[in-house]
Amino acid sequence: MKAIVSELNLYPIKGCRGLSVRSAALPVTGLELDGIGDREWVVVDADGEFLSQRAYPRLALVETRFVGGTLRLRAPGMLALEVPFACEGDVVDVRVWDDKVAAVTQGDIADAWFSSFLGAPARLVRFDPEGRRIADHKHTGQLEAPYKFADAFPLLLTAQASLAEVNARLVQRNESPVTMARFRPNIVLDGLPAFEEDYIKELRRGDLVVHPVKPCARCTVPGVDPATGAASTTVPDLLASFRGTQDGVMFGVNAIVVEGPGATLTVGDEFDVELRL
Repeated sequence: MKAIVSELNLYPIKGCRGLSVRSAALPVTGLELDGIGDREWVVVDADGEFLSQRAYPRLALVETRFVGGTLRLRAPGMLALEVPFACEGDVVDVRVWDDKVAAVTQGDIADAWFSSFLGAPARLVRFDPEGRRIADHKHTGQLEAPYKFADAFPLLLTAQASLAEVNARLVQRNESPVTMARFRPNIVLDGLPAFEEDYIKELRRGDLVVHPVKPCARCTVPGVDPATGAASTTVPDLLASFRGTQDGVMFGVNAIVVEGPGATLTVGDEFDVELRL
């Protein structure tokens, strides 16, 4: 079986809008563009707890873009903010779920920008290059899978046909179809039947090998419209009606790079797919 890469998405700031890219490097920590990795930054509260669209759906309105040596941010009602890649600050501990993670502060201006936009004290911090965060060996076995501020794994994969099935069911309920941006995947695959990604054992393209390790249990974030920042239960409720399991409501699969880290991945690339029997 073959699968074609139809989208590559990198999210510089956890919870904010991502970048749709034509090509990206794929080290073990996830997609990377110009040396900047997926979920390289995170917004935290005054206590260092990460903020997400679950509590702050307005994060979906923060646009991210790489311009020269800076991360440029735009949001409704805000002046553009440029955060230099070379910005150096203090190393502090922040918390993402149950993990304490070392991070580097990005300056008072960035903190004030996010605090103003969210209406609550907030700080922008970057993953400490000396830090190390490893995915749960319960799912990766003997392999070490480092990652940055993503929830739990370096990669999230989804399939176009799975979104088409969700949209067909939404239309049946007289609801509007949604885009894949709701689900914030890194790699979107075409050529698979709906939800066949659940059963992938291995994706191989030359020397690059990616292993899905766990179906992705979804929270309320797919209920946030990425175009407006408005939250509703329409999509989460639909998913729960036919994708609910004892472990949660599933859409997409978490994955790790097991061979060929650092390879370049491009939209249109073809993977050989091995399924779990």
